[in-house]
Amino acid sequence: MEWEEGCLHTYIEINDFMIEIEVPENISALIEGDYIVVKGKLGSSRQKFNTKYAKIEVNGRTIKISDPENKMLLNKYARIETALSNEIKMSFVNVENGIERKMEIIYSHFPMSTEIKGKKFMIKNYLGRKINTSADIVGDTKIDVKGQNITVKGTDAYDVGQTVANIRNACKARGFDSRVFQDGIYVSREE
Repeated sequence: MEWEEGCLHTYIEINDFMIEIEVPENISALIEGDYIVVKGKLGSSRQKFNTKYAKIEVNGRTIKISDPENKMLLNKYARIETALSNEIKMSFVNVENGIERKMEIIYSHFPMSTEIKGKKFMIKNYLGRKINTSADIVGDTKIDVKGQNITVKGTDAYDVGQTVANIRNACKARGFDSRVFQDGIYVSREE
């Protein structure tokens, strides 16, 4: 380190950065364009990566993440590669165990009912409205409704999270005092 005009300058030297991830036995991984697809017993998960920031190769049971040819921003590349490797490792867990979010229908003014029509989750009689409110079901996400409890299941973290967010956003009480009208569908537990 050296001092120059009141500023502290540090020099960091980073060599080539490469991460190797071992693919578990019951799981397969392959590259489709800008996506790495991980398949397991419950389904598949897709992780998008940018070839500008990371180079990914799948060789047998090993995934190699390395720097691209441009060496200008090695610190940034190292962080991106570490984050991508963590997402791939989480995909291994998700396709084996699945992701599950529990939601609960809560109402005090107007009783709500729900149904699933294709890739739409329909909410009937929300705040006494005659028009049904709908939320998109993203990807291969499955929804189970039992009474007041809703279970959202899947293998892709993005798809499950976005489906939960779509349901939650469909039940926003716009124009009502949220302290009085607490009707809606809320996340109760994540697993």
